[in-house]
Amino acid sequence: MHTIREVIDQGMCVGCGACSAVTGGAVSVTLQTRGAFEANLGSATAQQISKASRACPFSDESKNEDELANELYRDLAGKDDVVGHYSKIGAGRVADEMALNGSSSGGLTSWVAARLIEERHVDGVLHVGKSAQDDLGLFTYRVSHSTAEILADRKSDYYATSFADALDSIRGNGKTYAVIGVPCFIRAARLTCAEDSEIASQLLIFLGLVCGHLKSAAFAESMAWQVGIAPQDLEGVDFRIKRDSGTSSDYDFGARSRASAEIRSAPTNSLLGGNWGHGMFQLNACNYCDDIFAETADAAFGDAWLPEYSSDPRGTNIVVSRNAIVDDILDRGIADGAISWDDKSAASAGQSQAGNYRHRRIGLAVRLLDDLKAGRSTPRKRTAPSYAGVTNQRLKLIRLRRHMSVVSHEAFARAKEQNDLAIFTETMNPLVEQYSKLNSRSFFRKVLGRLVLLGRRR
Repeated sequence: MHTIREVIDQGMCVGCGACSAVTGGAVSVTLQTRGAFEANLGSATAQQISKASRACPFSDESKNEDELANELYRDLAGKDDVVGHYSKIGAGRVADEMALNGSSSGGLTSWVAARLIEERHVDGVLHVGKSAQDDLGLFTYRVSHSTAEILADRKSDYYATSFADALDSIRGNGKTYAVIGVPCFIRAARLTCAEDSEIASQLLIFLGLVCGHLKSAAFAESMAWQVGIAPQDLEGVDFRIKRDSGTSSDYDFGARSRASAEIRSAPTNSLLGGNWGHGMFQLNACNYCDDIFAETADAAFGDAWLPEYSSDPRGTNIVVSRNAIVDDILDRGIADGAISWDDKSAASAGQSQAGNYRHRRIGLAVRLLDDLKAGRSTPRKRTAPSYAGVTNQRLKLIRLRRHMSVVSHEAFARAKEQNDLAIFTETMNPLVEQYSKLNSRSFFRKVLGRLVLLGRRR
C-alpha cells in the first residue's frame, strides 16, 4: 500500500501540513533548500504515522475525492466527471473596477471570502498571503479577520506553502473559519477535520482554487532574476499584473528588490518558465493529482479560459458552487449588481480548463503506467494507468514536460550555487525549443484530423 512513508520516500509530499496538524507536530513539515515544504516522520510513533497517513492527500490510507464529496454533497442534483458535484455554475467578476484590477482574475474568490466574514458566517479566513518571516519564504498561510486584510492579499500566489502553523494558531480559540486552498490542500483540510474534532468544529467553509500545478519558491526567484533582481535581493513579487489591453492571458510578472520600492516587470510569457505548459518548478506531487475543480470544496474558483471572455484583460472567474450559503451570497451579489454573472453548464466549465484536464487526467494515466513499469510505488487514483487513446506525439509531450520539471529544479539550484542565471537558461532553452516543436506537430495533427472529419461529414 502507498502510505505516507511512500509519499515522502518517492518525493510526492506536497507540504500541505495536514500530517503535522493531526499529530501535534510529531511529524514535522519544513521548507527545504529547493523551495518546497516536505514532511519528516522523524521520531513519530507508529500510531502517529498511521494518523498522519490518513490525513495525507497522496496516501492510499486517506479517503479520495469521490469518497469525501459523496458524503458532503450527495444531496446535490448536479454531478459531472470533470467538475464534480455542483449546485451552481457560472462565469463572472466583481463590478468594482478598482477591486477587479487588483485581483488576479475576476476577483470573486476574495469577494466571497469577504462576504463570509461581513455576514458573520465565519470569524476569519485562512489563506495564502505575504509572509513577514524570511524562514517561510515570500508567502505563507495566514489568518485574516476583516475584509481589509483579505483584500490586501487577494492575488494568486504561485508558491509552495503549508497550513500547519496557521491551523495551530487558531486551534481552540473559540472562533470559526473558512479556508482557501488548491484542490489537494482542501482535501487535506477535510482529512484533517476527520482526524481532529477540534479543528473540524472551527473550519466551516472550504473554498477551492482551480490549480494548474503548484510551484516551488524557485519559480518566483527565477522570474525575478530574469527581470534583474537576484534571489538574495528579492523582497516581493506580483505574479499577475493586469494590462489595460490585450487578452485575459496577457499579463506581466513584477518583482521588487530589498534595496528599492521600484517594481521591475516584464510580460510573463516572455520569461523562461512563464508558460505554464512547460511545467517548470512544478512539485512532483502534482504529477499524481486528478482533481481539477477542488471537488471537496464548498465552492471552486478558477480562470474562465473561454472564447467569450478571452478578449477582456480584466479577467473572469469560472465558479462551481456546492454550498447553499455561497449560492445565496452569489445570488444576492448578482441581484444588487455587485457582480456580473453568466450561468454556465458543467461542460462549459470543463472546457475552461481543457489544458488542466489533459494534465490531470490524460497525462496522469500515462505517468502512472510509466511509474508502474519502472517499479515505482504510486498512489491509487480514480484515473487508471493507461496509454489507451494517447498518440505518440502526446506521449512524448507528457514525458518531456515531466522531464522539464525535474531539470528546472536541478538547473536553478546549480545557478544559485554559482550565482549565474545563464546555467539555468542555457539548460532549459533547448528543452523549451524541443517542447515547442512537439507541441506544434501535435496541434497540426489535431487540426488536420478535424479537417478530415469535416470532409467525411459532407
